Amino acid sequence: MLAEIIAVGSELLTPFRQDTNSLFVTEQLNSLGVSVIFKTIVGDRKAHLVQAVSLALSRADIVCVMGGLGPTEDDLTREAVGEALGVRVRRNGDLLAALYKRFAERRISMPGNNSKQADMIDGADILPNVNGTAPGQWIDTVVGEHRKLMMLLPGPPFELKAMFTAECLPRLKEALPPRHIARRVLKIAMLPESEVDARLAPIYTRFNDVETTILAHAGEIQMHLQCTKAILEVAQSRVNELASRLEEEMEDAIFSSHGETLEQIVLYYLEIRGATVAVAESCTGGLLSQRMTSISGSSRSFVGGAVVYTDALKVEFADVPEDMLEEKGAVSREVAAALAHGIRRRAQSTIGVGITGIAGPTGGTEEKPVGLVYIALDDGKEINVCERNFRGDRDRVRWFATQQALDMIRRKFM
Repeated sequence: MLAEIIAVGSELLTPFRQDTNSLFVTEQLNSLGVSVIFKTIVGDRKAHLVQAVSLALSRADIVCVMGGLGPTEDDLTREAVGEALGVRVRRNGDLLAALYKRFAERRISMPGNNSKQADMIDGADILPNVNGTAPGQWIDTVVGEHRKLMMLLPGPPFELKAMFTAECLPRLKEALPPRHIARRVLKIAMLPESEVDARLAPIYTRFNDVETTILAHAGEIQMHLQCTKAILEVAQSRVNELASRLEEEMEDAIFSSHGETLEQIVLYYLEIRGATVAVAESCTGGLLSQRMTSISGSSRSFVGGAVVYTDALKVEFADVPEDMLEEKGAVSREVAAALAHGIRRRAQSTIGVGITGIAGPTGGTEEKPVGLVYIALDDGKEINVCERNFRGDRDRVRWFATQQALDMIRRKFM
């Protein structure tokens, strides 16, 4: 079963409002084994709404229209859906009476334009709205030779969620055959998307019943695997089989196979090894510390650290030699190693991490451009230093630097 979600409202096409209802509806539909294949946002123009609804009916079994059920002139969902289906929209006397009663109970005179909220599409069932004045509508119809299920839901989230849960879910469960969706998310650190796909495409393309989506995030590639079957165990088995083959190909490049973050995995490895870490950060300004301490229980493995932004603090807090700073410069392989060594010795931790670089957008030179970062890891026996040139703005450079640092720690203890 395939579904399409249509969010109605010109305000959703501006930078000031965001459609969050579709996330909730998608989650609910997925729980029933229904895949959402399209999400559309349409402004408050009837012609555009009719086009969007007609197109949705041509390619989806289930169409959920959210918003446009209010009392104002630009609330046109009812009229547009009626036109797309080729049926009339009529005012429902019982609904109109209920609206008058609702306002009377609050001792408020009902404005005349609220009457349009009693308009019903021929053949639709009323979906009561316990949190508002706009009732929803449920339509079970045939378009061509195919059965179509439609839901017209109010836009305010607290109204939509209550209505969907109480009214739509029971109807959907009764109408749909049993289907279940199984999922896995594999995460790969610090590899290009093109390289990951080149290695994995020959594997995942052989699994025709498993939908595979590759998403590139800052410093990681996510492989989303999804399979829909009548029996959940069968779907999960297919997803697990594909995940296993992908893991064999990527080996230790995959740091998570169940959705964990890189910092969660790093802290897990540190704890099971009984190891601790301390950090000395320059260009990342404490971001690595923030990421690690955002995880509950991190104090068992994360000792602490210092933001050593100036040369003076590099000397005072991490014992970086002054002559090294003068000779090599603060952004250098040698200083990164000294930061890692100094903070490990000061904190008496198992390992020390040092980060120094040029986050930009200013401060770069031809010899040391913006994005140049050195990340060092000292385990008391040896010091490994990684040199990277990250592209992007200041936030991106800083994030990638911490991602690289976390991956170095992970590989050390995995």
